[in-house]
Amino acid sequence: MSAVVDSGHRPFNPQLAAVRIIGSAMVAFGVFLSGFVISEPAPYELMLVVQIAIWFLLGLKISRAVAPLLILLLVFNIGGMLSLTVMADMSGGPMYIAVSLFLALTSVFYAAIIEDGHQRLKLIFQAWVAGATITSILGILGYFHAFPGAEVFTLYDRAKGAFQDPNVFGPYLVAPALYLMYRLLSDSLARSPLYVAGLLVLVLGIFLSFSRAAWGLFLFSALALVIVMLLKERTAAFRLKIFTLSIAAVLLLMLAIGGAMQSKKVSDLFLNRAKLVQEYDGARLGRFERHKIGFLMAMERPLGLGPMVLGKMFGEDEHNVWLKSLTTYGWLGFVAYVTLIWATLIIGFRALLRERPWQPYLMIAWIVLAGHALIGNVIDLDHWRHMYLLFGVIWGCHALEWRFQREKHRLA
Repeated sequence: MSAVVDSGHRPFNPQLAAVRIIGSAMVAFGVFLSGFVISEPAPYELMLVVQIAIWFLLGLKISRAVAPLLILLLVFNIGGMLSLTVMADMSGGPMYIAVSLFLALTSVFYAAIIEDGHQRLKLIFQAWVAGATITSILGILGYFHAFPGAEVFTLYDRAKGAFQDPNVFGPYLVAPALYLMYRLLSDSLARSPLYVAGLLVLVLGIFLSFSRAAWGLFLFSALALVIVMLLKERTAAFRLKIFTLSIAAVLLLMLAIGGAMQSKKVSDLFLNRAKLVQEYDGARLGRFERHKIGFLMAMERPLGLGPMVLGKMFGEDEHNVWLKSLTTYGWLGFVAYVTLIWATLIIGFRALLRERPWQPYLMIAWIVLAGHALIGNVIDLDHWRHMYLLFGVIWGCHALEWRFQREKHRLA
């Protein structure tokens, strides 16, 4: 808490230290709850509302390095507010934008608390792994009907864990899976069995979500992680370790997925979902045609159509984050969102390989966000809680780097 920000020049204050520990534990618990969004408002929202209020009341600062994130998200949501003015029926619209504002605030909050103490990054990712592992286990047990009532953790014969939608559940598991991959490739071999067990649970959850976007996101992210680590660690011994463990991990995952495929139910659904273009994608008024119609409509409406209006018109949502930003947040929101994505990728890329205590977390968040930007062409990322967490992590690491460089120049 930034009464809470200890510059290092103050004497040790045990009360202040205790407050910081409690505050960090609350942050970790909030991230853990992000894996359980089976109904709304979810415990995650309630926890974050309380946390954000307490932290800022106690003096948490928004630095100049984090301010662009706040500005871009505010402009994005102003576009959403303007879109409400063109709606004939505003039912649900104001609440939708209210949720958007709240999620924007969580992103700024995460960035600020990470800048306040980079040690929280480890807590955040460990809590994310814990929440993801439990919700993945629920999805797996639900898929195989392991206990009475387990089907509550599935939807349309697809695992969804403690989420409302398999298409959000699957991508949510990718960053924690990448964190375990990183630990597997960089830590001592003695801990490998623990990382492998956790990774198998998460990958099986991703697989049983039968989300093509999640599959593609995980494959892209895993490959990108190995490439970035090979670029960062140039010693022959480390590269041999990465190569050996990567091959072993791939073989183990193939065996696990192969075992799951022995079930006819699993194999049939996999063969159906593995098609690049589904019938509802290419059919008349299917996903791709709705994209075309939606973009043409958005070009004629600078203020947008309003939240959920396109979905009501065609019976299906946009399934494209760029189109979603145009229809729901107007031209202003679209420009702000595209700027936010590119700005976040650029600031993250600039510090991606610098040797810093926060570099591994920045690397994982940057890779997964880049993957989300790609799958955003076929899926709607708006209101994905973990997406805003990724923004917060990258901008928080950017703020840490900014402070590091300022201190370096001051001492030079």
